[in-house]
Amino acid sequence: MKDISKKDQRNNIPLVSRKTASQKTIINIRGLKIGGPEFIVMAGPCTVESKEQLENVAQNIKKCGAQILRGGAYKPLTFPYRNSRTYELREKGLKIINAVKKNENIPVVTEVLDVRNVYKVARVADILQIGARNMQNFPLLEEVAKTKKPILLKRHFGASLRDWLGAAEYILYHGNPNVILCERGIVAPHTHHPHSRFIVDLQVVPAAKERTHLPIIVDPSHSTFRRKYVAAIARAACAVGADGIIIDVHPTPSKAAVDPLQALNYKQFGKLVDDLKKIKEIVN
Repeated sequence: MKDISKKDQRNNIPLVSRKTASQKTIINIRGLKIGGPEFIVMAGPCTVESKEQLENVAQNIKKCGAQILRGGAYKPLTFPYRNSRTYELREKGLKIINAVKKNENIPVVTEVLDVRNVYKVARVADILQIGARNMQNFPLLEEVAKTKKPILLKRHFGASLRDWLGAAEYILYHGNPNVILCERGIVAPHTHHPHSRFIVDLQVVPAAKERTHLPIIVDPSHSTFRRKYVAAIARAACAVGADGIIIDVHPTPSKAAVDPLQALNYKQFGKLVDDLKKIKEIVN
């Protein structure tokens, strides 16, 4: 069953379900209001590579207008092999994120993969990200809920809106109302490109807003996996009513340790943020 019924809203997802047309959850992070009138931009490298790299990214995305720094210390890479070209810094990366967060006075979002690392990550992150692969890792959802930190819940690429809201319900059920939904692309049997892994479900943005009071953002980077499509999908996300985006930005995208095909450079990112401001004015 994929459709959400009234019975579902009463019995299975009562906490995330919208009760009135005006009901809306707004998540406050250092004065930033996710779910409010402003379009929130979270940006940064897919993985943290060094303190110098992350510091440089933080400074440049702030100049362009981004409000939140993203960067992975722990990465759920598809294959187990790590080398000098593809890697994750883990605890060292977490320390770098913490240092840059303080130096640049910018809130940060980073992913947590394991229940054993939840509180280690929570001491650093302003927002804890649950990646698509862990959307239905219910013990992890319960543990992150206990931190009371805002949780960015990415949609699994095979999940219906019903599944996704069910995962969000776990977090609210365990006492944490601060959930941000994130669309990051779904799998379909037919795509526009033989190597495309995902299709961006922009329709889910208004569909989610119809069903839930939680804010929803879009990940145009992982959902397209192609740099030339990222800006177009980011603009579309703003136009369709999303509350923000989370996007890959790197000083030299082709040299990124993880996902070099999708990151934007500073010039591309700056142009995109300017476009988003104009679109948001029109939408409002």
